[in-house]
Amino acid sequence: MPSVSKVLVAKVVVFAACAAALLTFPGWAANPYILSAGIVVLSYAVLSTSWNFVGGFTGYISLGHAAFFGLGAYGTALLITRLELPSFVAWALAGIGVALFAIPVGWAALRVRGASFVIVSIALVLILLLVFQSWSGLTGGSNGLVVPRPFPDMLRPEHHETFFYLFAALLAVTLLAWWAIDRSRFGMGLKAIREDEDKAEALGVPTYAYKLVVYVVSAFFTALGGGMYALWFGDLDPVFQFSILIGSYMVLMALLGGVRQLYGPLLGALIVGSALEYFKLEFGDTQFHLVATGLLLGVVVLFMPDGIIPAGMKLVDRFTPERSSIREMTAAELLERDQGEQGAKRDEAGRHAATPTTREKAKR
Repeated sequence: MPSVSKVLVAKVVVFAACAAALLTFPGWAANPYILSAGIVVLSYAVLSTSWNFVGGFTGYISLGHAAFFGLGAYGTALLITRLELPSFVAWALAGIGVALFAIPVGWAALRVRGASFVIVSIALVLILLLVFQSWSGLTGGSNGLVVPRPFPDMLRPEHHETFFYLFAALLAVTLLAWWAIDRSRFGMGLKAIREDEDKAEALGVPTYAYKLVVYVVSAFFTALGGGMYALWFGDLDPVFQFSILIGSYMVLMALLGGVRQLYGPLLGALIVGSALEYFKLEFGDTQFHLVATGLLLGVVVLFMPDGIIPAGMKLVDRFTPERSSIREMTAAELLERDQGEQGAKRDEAGRHAATPTTREKAKR
């Protein structure tokens, strides 16, 4: 019990320290660029956590979640520019619309598994990229689409700070939803699918329905991340919004931190997102950041297939003293333990014998 309480205290301390660092980041950011880089990292954290609803719970690897990111961004922008809806009303409606769109997409895509599912997810991104590039009358095509700022009176630093906290709030809601599913009966069914889908179905788990529901939830949060990015950045380009790289980054971040962990995608986003911003700043428009990303993915697959958090937990367990089992006890220690248990039983029997029964009390 003492070791359990120590672990709990350590988790609370780490969580409080991380939350304090996150909430005070705009105050100690050196300049607006650092603050904007922090927003990018937070957006990656939202996207990788959203992807982890599918990848972490079911084990299905989707490289096509950039489709929902782009649809959320363009849906928010079009509802604002075409229908003149308030910014955050458009953002919420775009998320709901993408979730509804994900129902027929998931209904078709989730009928296949493994590499076939990966190919279907990539095809979805490429199809939407062609549609949004070609439909220039609605989407602006290759010229892009400008999104009106939701806070036009704010200066750029204040704008960055506001959206930093908005992204942090969206991340908190996404993490809370993942945590709730992880501890629910629904989550147990999803984990059974991840371990052995055929066996889970044989045991009565409605595997197809479970997969479809979590796929739609994942698409919804990914779309909200895309819509929030559109409101913050203000300039959309279909080549970026529907990029296979965005989906690859989501997968890499989740794998790096640990797909079965609540904070795994968050840790992966912090590492990969920060590295990407650094490489882009140092090496400009070169493709060096892609080389570094590929090397990092190779290292993760070879040396930490379960992610950083599980690897760290195994390392801590290796150096933590374990309670001795009965096989590790010497004969003298075992005899002493048995004598102690027998003495305790005799003392307990003696106390019961010395205590008058209810019938004896009545006679007296």
